[in-house]
Amino acid sequence: MLLRRMLIMLGVVALVVLALAAYKGFTIYQQIQQFSAPQPAIGVSATTAAARPWQSRLPAIGTLKAFQGVDLTVEVGGTVREVLFRSGEKVARDQALIQMDSEVERASLATAEAELGLARVEFERGRSLVSRSNISKSEFDRLSAELQKANASVAQLRAQLAKKRILAPFSGTIGIRQVDVGDYLSPGATIATLQDLSTLFVDFFLPEQAVPRLALGERVRFSVAAYPGEVFEGRIDAINPKVEASTRNVQVRATLDNTDDKLLPGMFANLEVLLPGEPQHILVPETAITYTLYGNSVYVIGERKGEDGEVLKDDQGQPQLAVQRRFVETGERRDGQVVILEGLEAGEQVVTAGQLKLDNGAHVAIVADPALATNSQTGGAQ
Repeated sequence: MLLRRMLIMLGVVALVVLALAAYKGFTIYQQIQQFSAPQPAIGVSATTAAARPWQSRLPAIGTLKAFQGVDLTVEVGGTVREVLFRSGEKVARDQALIQMDSEVERASLATAEAELGLARVEFERGRSLVSRSNISKSEFDRLSAELQKANASVAQLRAQLAKKRILAPFSGTIGIRQVDVGDYLSPGATIATLQDLSTLFVDFFLPEQAVPRLALGERVRFSVAAYPGEVFEGRIDAINPKVEASTRNVQVRATLDNTDDKLLPGMFANLEVLLPGEPQHILVPETAITYTLYGNSVYVIGERKGEDGEVLKDDQGQPQLAVQRRFVETGERRDGQVVILEGLEAGEQVVTAGQLKLDNGAHVAIVADPALATNSQTGGAQ
């Protein structure tokens, strides 16, 4: 009886062990089947590399300067008697701006003019007498020298008097005045700034390697922070014949019309020099480039092939796609596009989104929206 019970218990234990072993084996079999099953395609966005005209440009930063611009100062000291301009107005050339007190100079000029009149009378009298030999030739020479001295004194005082009246050296827009009536101005004191805004210069620097590509008359396109989205254009007017020894850059100056006075001297400009010619270049979106320390690369999409070299097809009979990582040499970048100098041909498809989970030979499917590619990758991982 006891032996029978023990046999039954051993049989039950054996059945339980066999059941657990079968379940574990079935689980392992499922896992093996899951790993051995073909992985679903990774969704990516793609575009076709195209050969298009591309105008090369040289980027730089510059500063706007007035065609003519000075800080007006006084040459001689004195007290301001009249301010003859309003801050910010346009003035014409030789327009009076400041009148300084000149009573002392006027009185000195009147004295000098009287002495000049006397010297002229004595000179005319001496010329009449010397012709009759009533005075010596040396006395006549002295009278002539006195006349010349009187003329020089009058000219000197008139020049000093003219310096008491400040005139605009050229037409332009005058700035905020720095003086008031009654102020005493010492020599060199600033009155205001005067800027000719009708034409502006854009001064900028470029590396010495760019010198062979520069020429007078080339177009320069730039923008300023004051007018976002607006583009201004000028032309190269001068190239400095000397390269800066400290920076190895060459200074370039462009000229532009500023008839509406929108731009002001001192503004910061982001600019590009538009080089002539538009050769054909291979272009791809900037998102297609993977930048690494080892070089720049793209994922090129092609047909997926099996071990026998035949093209694999999906359930619908369409060729399956796979990617191949290819290193490329990139050039200029602008407006989201990159120039490919080497490593890619026109007409080849490249991945523009979804590169994070890709590797050489990865099976991919092209989707239209990057968001769809993300969803497809998430579904494949699950």
